Formats: sequence, C-alpha cells, structure tokens
Amino acid sequence: MAVRVAVVDGHTLTRYGLAGLIAQHEDLAIVAETGSMAEAVRMVETALPDVVTVDVALPDGDGLGLARELRDRFPELGIVVLTSRGEDDLLFRALETGVSAFVPKTAPAEEVLAAIRHAAVAASSFTATGLAPALARRRDGSRVALSPREHEVLQLLAEGMSVPGIARTMYLCPSTAKTYVARLYEKLAVSNRAQALMAGLREGLLDRPAGASA
Repeated sequence: MAVRVAVVDGHTLTRYGLAGLIAQHEDLAIVAETGSMAEAVRMVETALPDVVTVDVALPDGDGLGLARELRDRFPELGIVVLTSRGEDDLLFRALETGVSAFVPKTAPAEEVLAAIRHAAVAASSFTATGLAPALARRRDGSRVALSPREHEVLQLLAEGMSVPGIARTMYLCPSTAKTYVARLYEKLAVSNRAQALMAGLREGLLDRPAGASA
C-alpha cells in the first residue's frame, strides 16, 4: 500500500509543488493538505496520514510547535520538517521535538522523498543531512550563536521595543514574534528583557549599549 502523506505549508505554490512531486510516485499518495497550523491537527485526525510534512514558518504559528503537538498526539506519525532556513538551532530544536526528519527546502527532490519514506518506516528515528557538521559546530563553539532574526530581535529589545512593535517592524505575526523572543531568552539562559540585554552586552551581541529598562 502507498504511504499516506499530508502536507502543511503556508506557501500555496510550495504546497502544490510538493503535493505534485509526491503524487508522481506510486509508493506515495497525498491524502490531505493545508496552509494553516490551526487546521493541521484536525486534518491529521480526519485523513489519518502515515507521514505529515510541516513547514517551520507557518502564517499562523511555529511549525516546530505544531510538530511537537503532533508528536504528543500521534506517537506513530512520521513527521518531516521542511525549512527554508538552514540554521543549526532549528535543526537541534527539530531533533528535540521528536520529528522524524529535517530537510532544507533547497534539498534535491530525492532527498525530500527519501525523508518521507524514512519517516513512514521509522517515525521515532531522526535523520538530517547536516546533523554531523552541526554537532561539530556546537562542540567547537564557545559563545552563544544567534540567528540573524534572533540578533535583530535582541537589537529591537535593546531599543526598548515591545513584542507587538517587534512584530510590526519585522513583518511578523505577534505569536511568531513571541516565539523569537522566547527562543532568544532560552539561548541566553535568561527570563526577562533586562537579563537578555545584560547577556547580550556580555557576549558582544549588541551593536551598541542598551538604554532600555526591563
């Protein structure tokens, strides 16, 4: 029987393209698709796929948060995370979330298909092409490494901007801005703005001294 695949991706063309790619292979079958995090859990409950592909950046939320919810609800479900951002922290978050595979959207089509097939037979076994180099970089790195987006969030916090203000400035939805702030706090091992700014200065991550209060 063909592997039943569902696709969650907020970009219509990407979603249709992935669905079209999967449909070309007799051992795979598209059973559902959505561009919304809000609809994804219900879609999985209804369509009962063997594997679901999830984009990291969804219009209404964090794809890795969705992946964690799906893993908690459906332990046997294969989950393939797709991303247009090849950052190490995303890869490690995906690993910690318990997904089956982590694949850049720039990867060859065969790599995406291989990840789907892997997820169908080994849902709890993680695979990612760049895992070994990322582990080596984590071992060798002694300082906090922020993604460009996280660095921008830190700088905006230093300028005294609120989370809604950060969302507007970075053209993000408020929930995504909150996710970036929470991830930044986690990386810096802090719990509020003042601590984050102190840590940012200590690590040399701020472009200029912060003048904002907590």
